[in-house]
Amino acid sequence: MEKEFSRVRSAQDIVISLILVVAGGILVALHPSASVNILGFFMIFAGLILLLVMKTSYKLQGTKDTYKKKEIFFAQSKRDSLTASLTSDPSAIDLAEENKGNGARVDIFYSRKNGKAYCRLYEYIPYRYEPCTPYYEHSIEKVEKLLK
Repeated sequence: MEKEFSRVRSAQDIVISLILVVAGGILVALHPSASVNILGFFMIFAGLILLLVMKTSYKLQGTKDTYKKKEIFFAQSKRDSLTASLTSDPSAIDLAEENKGNGARVDIFYSRKNGKAYCRLYEYIPYRYEPCTPYYEHSIEKVEKLLK
């Protein structure tokens, strides 16, 4: 079964939105001046928009685990060595070659809570990235070097 990650709201996203809405409500309720009320309404509006739009975590379909995502870009010429490293030991990837091109992209979905990481290589084909490999599951210790 192919693994699929979908975007979800994290607790941090919800807290940020609620803080904006509550702070805006307090400003509107406590201050009679028009300028402070306008600021309060703007904060309420921004909090509600962020609550609808902001989704910074990812969820693996079929589980309740949430993951963070990191993208690392490499030159197209590194594709074969990246594929070999992802299959066995992702810590062997040479980060000195990072950001020297955008022909290949490594996506890492990781969760420190459950100690798992999923890595996948993508190749740039005009206007989009296409997957080159399936997701490889590794322990968080193996990808720790890539997450820094």
